[in-house]
Amino acid sequence: MSRRQILSAITATSSGVLLRVQGPATAQTVQKLTRIIIGTPPGGYPDTVARLLISHMKSYAPTIILENKPGAGQRIALEALKNSAGDGSTMMLSPAGPNVLYPHIYKTLSYKPSEDFIAVTTVFDTASALVVGPIVPAQVKTVTDFVGWCRANPTQSAYGTPGAGTPMHFLGVMLATSADFKYLHVPYQGSGPATQDVLGGQIASAIVPVPAVVQLREPSRLRVLATTGPERSTSLPDVPTMKEAGFPTLEFSEWFGILLPAKTPMDIAIALNGAIRDAMNTDEFKSGLVKLSLEPAGSSMSDFAQRMRADTEHWAPIIKASGFSERVQS
Repeated sequence: MSRRQILSAITATSSGVLLRVQGPATAQTVQKLTRIIIGTPPGGYPDTVARLLISHMKSYAPTIILENKPGAGQRIALEALKNSAGDGSTMMLSPAGPNVLYPHIYKTLSYKPSEDFIAVTTVFDTASALVVGPIVPAQVKTVTDFVGWCRANPTQSAYGTPGAGTPMHFLGVMLATSADFKYLHVPYQGSGPATQDVLGGQIASAIVPVPAVVQLREPSRLRVLATTGPERSTSLPDVPTMKEAGFPTLEFSEWFGILLPAKTPMDIAIALNGAIRDAMNTDEFKSGLVKLSLEPAGSSMSDFAQRMRADTEHWAPIIKASGFSERVQS
């Protein structure tokens, strides 16, 4: 790594998060067993994406394994990343939520995203979807229709999400606030159980990532009213965005990105950024994301760090207004 690159990396660091690195990726490789941690059980779309990356990252490390560390809303996995060796042999494919929401929710965290991690690159984005099931009458076809139904049926007005403190949880809070109606949050251990309870008629609706509903969508049982991305989902082109439905404040796509421990040498972080973006340019990876209904989102280290910081600032007033951060103690 050149003196210019090192100086650029040092001067571009703000609040412990890398903001800018000059120069191309080096040929730096990690000549030891390397792992990608994910904070979810095997079988989900993060697991599949991580495996796609592994198959195209031999230029970075000869042997890479996937290690699932589910639990505590990804906090176990992020703590493991923080405490791992800073030699490039441990990275994590992490969602935005635990990095940009949790600092506003939990009074004590075992990690500080702004100090403990290097933001290497975003990998993909996923919008969320507002879905309703058989409890909601068939004539309810739009978000506005659904809000009207919720006002008329307050005891049934509930939504499931993958868990308390997730972006989907707060999207529901924002919808209820903007439309002025009561909307009971029902947290689940993941998107699958929440969606299945909508299908089974246990709850009226759910806000879950788009990939969780694409294959389950049925006109008579599971209807997708809107998605939260800036544009219509390529997997659900006939479904309007929340902005098109009249709720522009609910525009949101959650990023998943690769993080390294903060003590990792900068030349290794740069090399990893290059290796991942090369992997993402392969036809196999691109087609894999399409099959999973995910949007590719490779980025520079500076862009990723800036996005993380902007998202952290964006969610602060929303979470504070909800009161949720005051109820969660640890």
